[in-house]
Amino acid sequence: MDLQTYRERSLRIWDEMAPGWEDRREWILGITGAINEWLAGQVDPQPGQSILDVAAGTGDLGFIAAERVGADGKVLCTDFSPEMLEAARRNGERRGLSNVEYRVLDAERMDLDDNSVDGVLCRWGYMLMADPAAALRETRRVLRDGSTLAFAVWQTPDRNPWAAIPAMTLVQRGHMPPPEPGAPGIFAMGLADRIVELVTGAGFGEPRLEELTFEWRYAADGLWDTLTRIAGPLATVINGLPDEEQRATRAAIEESLAQYRRDGEFIVPAACWGVTA
Repeated sequence: MDLQTYRERSLRIWDEMAPGWEDRREWILGITGAINEWLAGQVDPQPGQSILDVAAGTGDLGFIAAERVGADGKVLCTDFSPEMLEAARRNGERRGLSNVEYRVLDAERMDLDDNSVDGVLCRWGYMLMADPAAALRETRRVLRDGSTLAFAVWQTPDRNPWAAIPAMTLVQRGHMPPPEPGAPGIFAMGLADRIVELVTGAGFGEPRLEELTFEWRYAADGLWDTLTRIAGPLATVINGLPDEEQRATRAAIEESLAQYRRDGEFIVPAACWGVTA
């Protein structure tokens, strides 16, 4: 895989996904809010501190920190996608937050000073980066000594059928190739040993890992709406299919997820690693 090509494609994809993430923000927050609270709790922002939110998406994780650091503190809300960052800005403005700075930022090459922040948060970002080792080294560089990084990454495909089954269906139907071993992607940091290798290699001490689980709940057409509007690379593949094949693919995915259908909903387990370093 050519990593520069991956970066360019990833930027296009997440710019395209931003409207869906903004529209579905309340639904996502209702399901994953506990992950945000766990991450913020590990960093434990204090009044007056400066906190960096990496790959912030619509900003909700960093906004927890903004409420805790108070008027004398600051949260730097960052994403490499300008469209995602604008969604976060609108979200923050609706909340009336005045201590948040919004900045387009490449986590692999941060335009920030050494030892300039008191804590770093990142939810489901590092595993999608072309070079997570570089991003974690940059994170360590900007983080003050004695401060904390807390991030979440997805565990392995068998623990996350909500993503693994649709992806496998697209592969089986010939719409995308199988993932390359070691390539960036949703499960690229699914193994604990890989996380430890990357985190310690970036200059952190031994990380603490905790399993965090929840369930995605898709009502009515919610599963398909999620797959076509917020599912990143999968959405791009699906949306590029002819209408007839889209319908057939939808039927195949829903059939494969039938074991998780209850009372008209799909209720599908999810598992991620919460990491503190």
